[in-house]
Amino acid sequence: MKLNCIIIDDEPIARKVLQEFIQDIDFLELIGEAEHPLKAMTLIENNSVDIIFLDIQMPKINGIDFLKSMPIKSAVIMTTAYADYAVEAFGLNVLDYLVKPVSFERFLKACNKAREYVELKKSQPAVQQVNDHFFIKCDNQIERVYYDDLLYIEAMQNYVMLHTQTKKMMVYLTIKSLETQLPETIFIKVHKSFIVNRTKVSRIEGNVLDVGDAKITISQNLRERVLHEILNGRIIKR
Repeated sequence: MKLNCIIIDDEPIARKVLQEFIQDIDFLELIGEAEHPLKAMTLIENNSVDIIFLDIQMPKINGIDFLKSMPIKSAVIMTTAYADYAVEAFGLNVLDYLVKPVSFERFLKACNKAREYVELKKSQPAVQQVNDHFFIKCDNQIERVYYDDLLYIEAMQNYVMLHTQTKKMMVYLTIKSLETQLPETIFIKVHKSFIVNRTKVSRIEGNVLDVGDAKITISQNLRERVLHEILNGRIIKR
C-alpha cells in the first residue's frame, strides 16, 4: 500500500532533502508540497493525505499553530531545526519529531511508524460498541473490553493507554476519538489527558479522584461539571 504524503516547509533545500528521502522509500508517494500551511490547505482538502511532513517556523502561520487551528486526520511528522517544541508538538498528537539535519535512517524509522499507524487506522473501524462492551485493535489483534472492567483512559503522546482491572492496553487512537465513541453515561473526561469510568471513582479529595490504584487530577475548568456528574445528587449531607 502506497502512503500519500505532502511536505510543508518554507526552505527549498529542506524540501529537496525530503523529496529525495521519499523517493527512496517504496511505500511513500509524494503528491504535493507547500511553502507554508495556508498554501497546503487545498492539497489536504482535495486529496487523501496519509502523512504530512511539517516544519514549524514558517511565514503566515507556524506549524504548531496550524495544528491547533484545524482538525488533521493525517499522521503528522514534524521536521524542524528547533528541538524546543517537541513537548508541545506531541501534545497535539504529532506522530514523530525530527530535528534537522535529519538522517535517512531516522527519517525511515519515522516513516515506518507512520505506516504502522495508518495501516492500523485503515484496517477497520477503531471501536465497535456492543451493549456492555466494545472491541478495539491492540497489538495486531482485536480485544474485547467490557465497560465495567475499564477504569480509565490516559493520553500518551500519539496513542492512548487503556487501564483495566487486570492489564494495560496501548492503542493508536486519540483520546478525543475515544471520548466521542464511549457512552457518556459511564465515562467522563476529567482532564485533557484522562477519561475515567465514573462508576470506578472510589474517593474524591480536592481536585483528585481515586480510580483503582491511580490518583487522577481534575482540570480546574472541568471540576464543577465532573463533580456534579459523578456525585449526581447522591451525596448524603448532615
